[in-house]
Amino acid sequence: HTDELLAVATLLLKYPDAEIVRSRDPKVAESADVVVDVGHIYDPEKLRFDHHQPSGSGEHANGAPYASFGLVWKELGVELSGGSDEAKIIESKIVIPVDAGDNGLAVETEIFPGIRNYSIWDYFESFSNGAVSEEDFNNGFMEALPHAIALLKREIRAAQRSVESWREVERIYKESEDKKIIFLPEHLHWKRVLIPTEAIFVIRPRMSIGGWTVRGVPDAVHSFNVKKPFPTSWAGLDDGTLADISGVPGALFCHRNRWIAGAETKEGAIKLAELALNS
Repeated sequence: HTDELLAVATLLLKYPDAEIVRSRDPKVAESADVVVDVGHIYDPEKLRFDHHQPSGSGEHANGAPYASFGLVWKELGVELSGGSDEAKIIESKIVIPVDAGDNGLAVETEIFPGIRNYSIWDYFESFSNGAVSEEDFNNGFMEALPHAIALLKREIRAAQRSVESWREVERIYKESEDKKIIFLPEHLHWKRVLIPTEAIFVIRPRMSIGGWTVRGVPDAVHSFNVKKPFPTSWAGLDDGTLADISGVPGALFCHRNRWIAGAETKEGAIKLAELALNS
């Protein structure tokens, strides 16, 4: 199971030289230094991380029940990721969905009958597809384990970059005279910081392709509903046409749903934001 796999992967970040033994034999568990997902004991001081007790092993702050991955991350997450904010990012993004799934709880709403996102469960369980014996399952587990470790390392690095971005965006916002149009000199994760503020538009460089974007600040991190959309007359316009309609030379495009626009220059992006703000 993905829960067990990621719990073991987390432990290997802490104890990289550990030997992995997969067994349900109580005698094997008694002799182990760390026990995960079996044994009916949750005792972090003794490094016992099971959640199959009749009463469970507690809940995350949002009410999702813990599985073994969550119990291990609760114990080691802050240390391994470098801070509580970083650990919470991993918890929300990976740990809670895996814990919920392992406890039989869905975290997605089905929109199209019989269709759901390809998940982290699907990916890791593909390593044991076609397994017909315990040896097959064990081989699949060991094949998947390096991928699970690599995934956690990447996500930890990403979480660390996010927290660094948040701190930089907080500094930029505090130092900005105009609190409604915020200029970011590089690609930074800004939504969590700026959504609760007065900020209406964010200007930043377009990655790899050049130019500048003006992004409406949404009402929630995963939402495209912005505090103030661009003018209706700009919707769906692109090179040339948007410049003519807006009067901004070098204006490149405006999304038809009016949440993002672009310009060739920083000055043009600022002008688009100012026009939209006052429209």
